[in-house]
Amino acid sequence: METTHVADPAAHPEPEGANRSGWRALGVPLLVAGVGIGAAVLLHFRDPHSEGSYGICPVYALTGYYCPGCGGLRAMHNLTDGHLIDSLHSNVLAVPLVLAFVLLVGDWSVRAWRGQRMRMPRISRTTMWVVFALFGAYSVLRNTPWGSWLTPV
Repeated sequence: METTHVADPAAHPEPEGANRSGWRALGVPLLVAGVGIGAAVLLHFRDPHSEGSYGICPVYALTGYYCPGCGGLRAMHNLTDGHLIDSLHSNVLAVPLVLAFVLLVGDWSVRAWRGQRMRMPRISRTTMWVVFALFGAYSVLRNTPWGSWLTPV
């Protein structure tokens, strides 16, 4: 007669730090937030509007066309100076992406404090393709005479 063996939870403990909470769990989220803040501080004090301060966009250098990211550094610099309209004029995508970063890291930090796993944002395949199409349309529009108001300043 065979008996079914039930695994003893004490025999296979979870890895160290698997259920961390409080200050001990905030290491990685705070590191990511610190990198973001450090990048913002760098862009605040080193003006990307100065020619050659950060180099040139490789897409622009090779093709002469603005990519969806062109003007992003200038937009962040303008944002850290408190010039929201100038930031949107440099790159309209920068402000929503910064907001998304802040919300993602904030949620990650709260969940880590509570001992929960990071929640990854989920989007449907259709939404992903719509976003890619909008990026493409944005890239094309900002390189036409009708979209000159979207070119980086």
